Amino acid sequence: MLKEYGYKGSYMSKDWLRQPAFIQSFAPTSLIYISNQTDLPKIFLIDDVTMPTQDTNQSYWEITSDAYLDFIKEYVVGIGPWKDTLVPVMNNYLQPPTDLVARAHARNLQVHPYTFRNENSFLHLNFTQDPFTEYDYWINKIGVDGLFTDFPGSLHRFQEWTSPLSPDNGDASALLHKIALMLSKYRKK
Repeated sequence: MLKEYGYKGSYMSKDWLRQPAFIQSFAPTSLIYISNQTDLPKIFLIDDVTMPTQDTNQSYWEITSDAYLDFIKEYVVGIGPWKDTLVPVMNNYLQPPTDLVARAHARNLQVHPYTFRNENSFLHLNFTQDPFTEYDYWINKIGVDGLFTDFPGSLHRFQEWTSPLSPDNGDASALLHKIALMLSKYRKK
């Protein structure tokens, strides 16, 4: 059915770039099975440290071990851990990050944590109620390769805000105009 709707191709192939998609699952056996059905890129989702995998009943510690990352990389292009397992939280403040991003990257696995949300109740206090600050932290400090978000428009605006001048933007005044337009959407009426 995926091919019927134009979803095909390995990561960054011409076919994939026409209609990009990732297949994601918390169940490692599902990812292994589907890897024989399609070459679309797959992401192994990893739940909280207290939750075993859905199908193999393995612990967080087992599925994030070096040996397991070496095994699963044959079937997936990356992992999608819950963001609070990459950077633990105490009293709603971030603690020092774990080494999971570095260990995944050492195996050429991408890291796409989840779920990024704009509501204050989901933003840790370090981010002062600003999702752009959170995106910047995860992308530029932690070095993740992608984000799962319930607010794709917000992430898109962050990408527009932080991308360098494109050739068609002209000059700095065009960029300032673009910023003013973006900010005008948030003025109180």
